[in-house]
Amino acid sequence: METVPTAFWVVVMLVVLALLFDFMNGFHDAANSIATVVSTGVLKPQHAVAFAAFFNVVAIFVFQLKVAATVGKGIVEPGIVDQHVVFGALIGAIAWNVITWWYGIPSSSSHALIGGIVGATVAKAGTAPLLASGLLKTVVFIFVSPAMGFLLGSLLMVAVAWVCRRTSPLRVDKAFRRLQLVSAGLYSLGHGGNDAQKTIGIIWLLLIASGHVAASDKMPPGWVIWSCYIAIGLGTMFGGWRIVKTMGQRLTKLKPVGGFCAETGGAMTLFIATGLGVPVSTTHTITGAIFGVGSVRSASAVRWGLAGNIVLAWVVTIPATAFIAAVFYGVSLLLF
Repeated sequence: METVPTAFWVVVMLVVLALLFDFMNGFHDAANSIATVVSTGVLKPQHAVAFAAFFNVVAIFVFQLKVAATVGKGIVEPGIVDQHVVFGALIGAIAWNVITWWYGIPSSSSHALIGGIVGATVAKAGTAPLLASGLLKTVVFIFVSPAMGFLLGSLLMVAVAWVCRRTSPLRVDKAFRRLQLVSAGLYSLGHGGNDAQKTIGIIWLLLIASGHVAASDKMPPGWVIWSCYIAIGLGTMFGGWRIVKTMGQRLTKLKPVGGFCAETGGAMTLFIATGLGVPVSTTHTITGAIFGVGSVRSASAVRWGLAGNIVLAWVVTIPATAFIAAVFYGVSLLLF
């Protein structure tokens, strides 16, 4: 029979593992916030990561914890979750992040975590504990968030082209180098606001399952909120340069005006999703916005072959992480 101290230290270990995932989320997704400002030469990489990390953490004062509530209470029945489910979910998500980071593929940390939760839950109790409403809106936004980013990015690019049609290219470039700092800050704010809350949600789920927090509580403990925002900020500080190259240079060549439109369109999408409590992929969002900006110039400006590989990674993320999580759910039964 498991003792209380052992259960406590298992919870501590899983909280640390969750914060490691959060750190890796920032590390993996740093490119989403800084790829455009780095590729357009507005900021040096070391300055860009510090800039993005600052706004990741500042998001704690801006957004309500609606995304955390969705992940913590809206994906699976909290009563079915135990330390084995959380362990499987986190290992599945971390493993997928490492694989995609190694190959420079901008996949979704968000959907990796959701897939992990689903896979470990199904391994334990089948599909009955899955909550259709939370899963449905998450799956729907796999398609909605890049489409919205694409639409907003392209519309902003068209609008800027019309407004600046009588302005010299040199003046436009100079103005948007400054404005891109605003758009990058907004996007980093949206990134921190949506992504940090996913880890808050899974730690909240763990604390409810282990009896350390009541399921009726409206908010997770303050230390959970602060530690998750700080962890994602630190992850962003270290950056993910393999993915920066893909996002900022290989999808399409961006100038400051294009970077501004992509970041602003992506930020608008993230603000809307976070307000609705939907755990979206910041990767999908900014990629869609970059495609939108590139397509306004010409269809050939976007490397659609590379885009196809990225979309394939999006499609397989949830089933792949679900499988890994299910395996490690079984492994955890042997470990503790």
